[in-house]
Amino acid sequence: MAPTVRTAPTASGDGVRARADRWRAALILTITRRCNLRCAYCPTVKDGVPDLSADDARRAIDLFVARYGGGDIKLFGGEPLLRPDIVGAVLTHAANVSNVSVYLSTNGTRFDAGILDLLRAHPRVTLTLSMDGAPRDHDGLRRPLPGEAPSFAQIERWLPELLRLPRFVVTQTVAPSTASRAAANFRALRAMGVVRFNLLPGYYLPWSAAQLSALEGSFDAIATEFERDWEAGGRLYLRNLYTRAPTPFFNTGFVVDSDRTIHPSNLVLAEAVGDRTAVGTLDDPPSAEVLAEAAARVPGLLREVYTPEVLASTAAVDAVLTRLCDRLYPAYFRARAARPSHVSGAA
Repeated sequence: MAPTVRTAPTASGDGVRARADRWRAALILTITRRCNLRCAYCPTVKDGVPDLSADDARRAIDLFVARYGGGDIKLFGGEPLLRPDIVGAVLTHAANVSNVSVYLSTNGTRFDAGILDLLRAHPRVTLTLSMDGAPRDHDGLRRPLPGEAPSFAQIERWLPELLRLPRFVVTQTVAPSTASRAAANFRALRAMGVVRFNLLPGYYLPWSAAQLSALEGSFDAIATEFERDWEAGGRLYLRNLYTRAPTPFFNTGFVVDSDRTIHPSNLVLAEAVGDRTAVGTLDDPPSAEVLAEAAARVPGLLREVYTPEVLASTAAVDAVLTRLCDRLYPAYFRARAARPSHVSGAA
C-alpha cells in the first residue's frame, strides 16, 4: 500500500520542504499486481497483469536515472515480496546506481530468513510495513486468501528482527470502522517497539460524519503522543511531515506498471481506471513533457471514476491528516533543533 500523501505544502525549515517535494522525482515500480490479502479498505486491482521482470525493472531504473537524474525508487504491488527475486534484483542494481533511494512497501506476510538477509545486506533501503495496530483490528480488516494464516501472526514472528533494521517504518492504516480506536492502535504499535510511523487513513472510501469526528479525535490524541515524546527527548518519527503530493494515496511520478506500461500515477491500479493513464512503454517511453501533461490530467480522471461522496470523504480525511501535521510542525522543529538525531529519523 502506498505511503500517505498530503495535498497542501505546509512543511518549512531546512531540508523538510525539499524532502516533501520528492514525489516530483520518483520512480514507482509495480513489481506485481498480485496480493495474498484482500484488505477491506484497499482500492487497487489485484489480478490480471503479469509480473514485472528483473530485466525490465533494471531497465526502468536506468531510464529513470538517465532522464530524471535519479531520486526515490518505490517498490509497490500488489504485494512485492511475492516476487523476492525481482525485489532482490532491484536492490542489487540500485546499490550500484548513484543518486537513488529505495523504498519497499509490504503487507509483512512474506518475510523469511532470506528476505531478512537481503534487507540486512542493503541497510539504506527503507522498509515500510503496513499494519493496523492490535490484532483485533489488524486481522479484522486484512482478509487472507484461502489457506493463508492470519496476517498479524505472520508479522509478529519477524517483528523483533524488523525492528533492528535501520530504516524500518510502520504505516498505520486507519479504516472508517477503526477510526475511534486509532489512538489505541497507535499505542499498541508503540508497545511493540515501533518508533517510526506513517499514518494512512482510508482514502476513496465513504466516511460518515461520526467516523470523521472519531478520526479527528484519534489524531489529536496521537499528536499529543508525539508532542510529549519529543518534549521528553524521545525518538518518535512521523514520515507524514516529509511527504506531500497533488493527489491523496496514489503516488505521482514515473510509474512503471508490471506489464511494462508507463503512467504518471499509480492510479492505474484502481479498477475503474484501467489503462487510461498509459503514456508509453519501456520500449517507447514518454518525454518528461508528455508525462507532466498526463499528470496534470489525473485530478480530472479521479473526478470521473469516483463518486462525489467518496471524493468529499477523501478530501475531509486528508484535511484531518493535514491538520495533524500542521499542529506538529512547531513541536517538531523545536525538538529537532534541540535533538536532531531523535526526530529526524533515517527513513
